[in-house]
Amino acid sequence: MATAAVARVEMSEAEWEARQELAACYRVFAMLGWSEMIYNHITLKIPGEDGAFLINPFGLHFSEVTASSLVKIDIDGNKLDDSPYPVNRAGFVQHALFHRHLPDAHCIMHTHTTAGMAVSSLEGGLRATNFYACNFAGQIAYHDFEGVTVRDEEGVRLLEHLGSKRVMLLKNHGILVMGRTLPEAFLKHWSLQRACEIQVATMSMGTAIEVTPEVVAVHQRDLHMVQIPGGPGAADFAAMVRLVDKIDNGWRA
Repeated sequence: MATAAVARVEMSEAEWEARQELAACYRVFAMLGWSEMIYNHITLKIPGEDGAFLINPFGLHFSEVTASSLVKIDIDGNKLDDSPYPVNRAGFVQHALFHRHLPDAHCIMHTHTTAGMAVSSLEGGLRATNFYACNFAGQIAYHDFEGVTVRDEEGVRLLEHLGSKRVMLLKNHGILVMGRTLPEAFLKHWSLQRACEIQVATMSMGTAIEVTPEVVAVHQRDLHMVQIPGGPGAADFAAMVRLVDKIDNGWRA
């Protein structure tokens, strides 16, 4: 499907690089089965442009997003380019809130994956019953479901419930993660998605084995020992982009 594009005239190199990185991420999510029709959102701040960030064009599937079709908006939801696409208010309200108030929320990801929604709808949420879940023990915030996120006044409670954490399960709703970089946010989402998938599978078989707080503490302490240079998630995300390119590199345009 052909998609409308924003011209690169007078676009900074930083913006184009951000567009390419974010477009690649949408394609990776589509490849991994994390898309939800034309809904859900991944947003990315544009370096050097205070309050400006990129969001997916409302109406396109994740697999159709390209670097030039992404929509550039400001913190108040105003378009900053000549994109013909609208912006989903449910995405803007939530993401703009965090981009506005959290300087370290460079990239924000929100999805409705089956496993993520299932665990977010479970009393007690994510439990320390598998390797990936132990990564997040004590680090996940929870927010009660208040309906589709289109009302600005819900933002006060979202920020309050998030606190100093940067991973949240929106109860009865889905996954929300933030990162200082897009690859960091990607790795958080991938790990949380895996934790949820495994919890769903484990609970279908019977009573899960709970990992003790002492072992969780050792696990979290030692996780850095299995990271490679480049920053959190950098190598992981690069590997996924290479896989996407084997399928279709049209997202680069």
